[in-house]
Amino acid sequence: MELQDPITVLRGVGPKKAEALAKLHIETLEDLLLTLPREYQDRRAVSRIAELAAGQRTTVIARVERITENYIRSARKQMLRILVSDDTGALGILFFHAHFLKRAFRVGEWYAFYGTVSQGRQGLQMVHPQFSSAEEREEGILPIYPLTKGITQRDMRSWQKQAMPLYEKAEEYLPAEVVARCRLTDPASALGSMHFPEDRQKYLEGKFRMIFDELFLLQTGLMAVRAAGTKGEGIAFDPAADPAPYIRTLPFPLTAAQKRVLEEIKKDLISPKIMNRLVQGDVGSGKTAVAEAAMYMAVRSGYQAVLMAPTEILARQHYDGISAAFAVHGIRTGFLTGSMRGAEKRQVLQDLEDGQIQILIGTHAVIQPDVSFARLGLVITDEQHRFGVDQRIRLREKGMDPNVLVMTATPIPRTLAAVLYADLDISVIDEMPPGRTPVRTRCLQEKERETAYRHAEQEMAAGRQVYVVTPLIDTSESLEVRSAQETAEELQQRFDGHSGHGAYRVALLHGAMKQEEKDRIMEAFASGDIDLLVSTVVIEVGINVPNATVMIIEDAQRFGLAQMHQLRGRVGRGSHPSVCYLVLRGDSEIAASRGAIMESTTNGFVIAEEDLKLRGPGDLFGTRQHGLPALAVADLARHGEVLQKAREEARMVIEEDPGLDRPEHRKLRARVSRMFSGGFTLDL
Repeated sequence: MELQDPITVLRGVGPKKAEALAKLHIETLEDLLLTLPREYQDRRAVSRIAELAAGQRTTVIARVERITENYIRSARKQMLRILVSDDTGALGILFFHAHFLKRAFRVGEWYAFYGTVSQGRQGLQMVHPQFSSAEEREEGILPIYPLTKGITQRDMRSWQKQAMPLYEKAEEYLPAEVVARCRLTDPASALGSMHFPEDRQKYLEGKFRMIFDELFLLQTGLMAVRAAGTKGEGIAFDPAADPAPYIRTLPFPLTAAQKRVLEEIKKDLISPKIMNRLVQGDVGSGKTAVAEAAMYMAVRSGYQAVLMAPTEILARQHYDGISAAFAVHGIRTGFLTGSMRGAEKRQVLQDLEDGQIQILIGTHAVIQPDVSFARLGLVITDEQHRFGVDQRIRLREKGMDPNVLVMTATPIPRTLAAVLYADLDISVIDEMPPGRTPVRTRCLQEKERETAYRHAEQEMAAGRQVYVVTPLIDTSESLEVRSAQETAEELQQRFDGHSGHGAYRVALLHGAMKQEEKDRIMEAFASGDIDLLVSTVVIEVGINVPNATVMIIEDAQRFGLAQMHQLRGRVGRGSHPSVCYLVLRGDSEIAASRGAIMESTTNGFVIAEEDLKLRGPGDLFGTRQHGLPALAVADLARHGEVLQKAREEARMVIEEDPGLDRPEHRKLRARVSRMFSGGFTLDL
């Protein structure tokens, strides 16, 4: 057998099993070996029934004494109860909605049961334990793999054992100096210890190696992208193209943080080095003003600039503000979105190619093949977390190595930013403009919801506006949450003027609507024609309505901290005091913790760090939407120190060999390219 052989060379893998394995991205033997266990079960200890205690997780070998089926009307549950015993006592085995399992047991025969012991009404019991005949029970420390329909743990363990001889063919691909400095075990031993650990020490050594490998390959790949994007001469802007004349026309002075970040950008722009910089800053911190100053420098240096936003609404908002501001300076701004058609679109494309449009603002339509620039010198993307690395590269390729500036109002923990933006320098605007009143946040239980709506009504009576956000568009049979549809209907009835309340205009907005309809509703809310907007998270990034003073987030337990912080940022943008209500259902400890954090701080970076601890990186900021590979064993919330070490080692390798072209890096280059093949192609 060879690593690249198809999975079907293994006994027991026919066409149907192969089709199921493909859903787990397992097509070759190497894919199988790199599918690591998600946890382990220690089946070495076998307990006597008399020794059992509630909460214990163990194996029991016992004889089936009686099998009964019951229907519990109060809980609407079908229950299969099996009484088992050994020579020390009896134990109840319970299965719910699994009457078909009755055929798996025979009275008088011995079985092995593995599960957690609990206290039931009739004594100690195991609910839904794993089981097998006593003769066929699996012993030792058993790996538990991710599964899909048609594949069992027994299948996966059998195939992994068949493939065991291939562990020795797992070649070393890390540079020798990295292995030595980090004292890493070899890949063959690491794989063997991860699948079938002999003891705790070998398992820990193998796991450290696998975690390090993932983070090192990820960082090496991103740094290779950065090296490819910065090699050679970039575009150096004219040092005389000072943005000061533009800044003087702004209606507010820049904060110290804005000035510091602008100086970092100016230093990049006037150097021959290609700028690749991320600007992080909370909602309202003034990132756009800094980006506008950079665009001004581009135009005054004889180049064009482009700003790409994730939604048409946000792109239009940028265009309306920026085009008016630049018109004062004689700079022409163009607008391009996917919904534009016919003569209007052709004219924009022609004017852009001719150089008459100096600044283009639009959606992802700006990276389409038919878009050509006369002299592109600066590329800006807003809300960067909505775009993948591949989209950033495609936009950069519209010019001859233009400078790149990316912005995000989504605060990202340092550990996560180091991974997601390893190809960028990072600037942080960590100061809010003076005069902004922090939004007060208050958690309410579901029964206290009326408090939020009474306050909302008071604000609308004073001429101000309200957001109500729900997690779902429609009512769900399986989830007990309020939907946008039902909430809008309730509030329309409440505020129609016939229910004892004032007559206020209520509208519904959600992502399933056509873009034109969404734009119409957003614009109506922004202009004050709608008093209360019921929405899904589609408004997380979008409109600036200074008159909105109340945000009510329904079923807040279903939102992450970072998302709630983004939603909260929709209010408090004007001079009036603003409040964000988090309406919680149930008594989840995590939900209560999130609520307490939201009440205690409005600092987005503090919130992001807490969210990473509570939820982990996958939920907070899923790597898939960045075009980055998912991590199988590394956990960014817990493996920060390993990440820093892997990052430093990757940096040294890429500094010495940016393209991984040296013979000793051939295997490393292949592994990096393979890791990124699902997201974007490395230019290696």
